[in-house]
Amino acid sequence: MADVKEFERFYTRDGFNKSLNHFNVVLDAIGEIQDYNNLADILNGFLEEDKIAQHQLLPIINSLLVDKFSYSYKAINIKNTITNFDKIAAEVSKWSGIDIVLGYHNPNIGFLVLNTKKKESLATCGELKKYELLTIYAGDFSGSNNKYAESVIQEFIKLLEDKKAKVPQQVLSGKYKVKPTVLKKENKEIKAKKAQDKKTAKNVRAAAASKSAAKHAEPETQQSEMPTTGGGAVKMTPLYAVPVTNELFHNGNVEAWKIIINSYKTSYSGCDVIIFYDGERILDINTLFKWGKVKHGSAIMFAVSGKDIKDVAKLQRYLRQGASSRFEDFLKFPVNVVPKLF
Repeated sequence: MADVKEFERFYTRDGFNKSLNHFNVVLDAIGEIQDYNNLADILNGFLEEDKIAQHQLLPIINSLLVDKFSYSYKAINIKNTITNFDKIAAEVSKWSGIDIVLGYHNPNIGFLVLNTKKKESLATCGELKKYELLTIYAGDFSGSNNKYAESVIQEFIKLLEDKKAKVPQQVLSGKYKVKPTVLKKENKEIKAKKAQDKKTAKNVRAAAASKSAAKHAEPETQQSEMPTTGGGAVKMTPLYAVPVTNELFHNGNVEAWKIIINSYKTSYSGCDVIIFYDGERILDINTLFKWGKVKHGSAIMFAVSGKDIKDVAKLQRYLRQGASSRFEDFLKFPVNVVPKLF
């Protein structure tokens, strides 16, 4: 019996257009894959160009790596937290006879897709956190199961556990080498043409607005002056420690931190500041104000997630001050006014 709800998403123009866009992106990815580019690099490139959203990553991986190219895969819970990826990337980059992609369910910033052969790609997650879900995909673009894929996955798991890995000799040579992702020439030309068309349209609007400014204000003028927010893949910094140097991390320190973090998030609207204490994520910073909970000499950890992360060193400096006896410097600002600290 036919599923009457199967095509419901196509009932509306919005649903149809979103689906069509997704199909086109998958086709573009197939074209890039055929040049032996890692799917993680391709999809993160699409995120940078705002061609896809983060929630499209997992469906694309499943449709291409699992359904189309028959990759082997294994889901595991990481046994230990990993913050340094140099050793993993250095070893896996030698495995040029097979392609490996990681899908990581980051508890703070969502699903990420990572290229195991590039330490900069692995580092975008900040860390691979203990007990979190990680899916390892291994295979090639032949469309059939790679006979070494299962054993390669097991050897990769050894690397994650800081053990020595040894893969078959056949895996050490092939076309799946580390290389920068290069989009096809026609895609670059289309992108350049769109950018030029956008620039031309903006200049035309600006000229029209300038001509009519003496008569009345144009809404388009206001729109053209509004800052735009860049796209890109969501990333996360490593965890940074902030030592508590006040005698006790009390309500004043909490209020100072709230002011600092609010100022940072206001200045960089696409970023979030994630707080950890004693291995636990702090969703409500007010919970840090419990007498005796956060004492002198202890450390509060933080990380920043976002698409365009900036001023982390300054944020850390302010948070250090906020956790010290000099917290009152941040309480001098007027109530309900977000100070511009960044």
